[in-house]
Amino acid sequence: MNKKTKNIEGVVYSTNPNFNYQVNSQKEEDTKAPQQQDLRVWLERHKAGKVATVVRGFVGREDDLETLGKMLKQKCGTGGTVKDGEIMIQGDKRDMVLDLLMKAGYKAKKAGG
Repeated sequence: MNKKTKNIEGVVYSTNPNFNYQVNSQKEEDTKAPQQQDLRVWLERHKAGKVATVVRGFVGREDDLETLGKMLKQKCGTGGTVKDGEIMIQGDKRDMVLDLLMKAGYKAKKAGG
């Protein structure tokens, strides 16, 4: 769930003045140890021929994912983003990202064609 908006799951309007909507908040999973993570490194092609390296399969808190993404972006010397449980790194950096993840103790492998 996004921090800025609430997902009210279909409730649009209530005529009850005492109505209090209860949000079913999903608890984030605890971050698994790097040795227990099973990450996949993908190469995606976007419009206009742009290429991005994508890391999927991270299980844990959003803060830890952002920390890992920041480390990968710095070590690769390129931009990227962390959203929807994925890390996107600009360019074809699969080998470099895979090497960095292995050195950090993560279980990771290439995926896709």
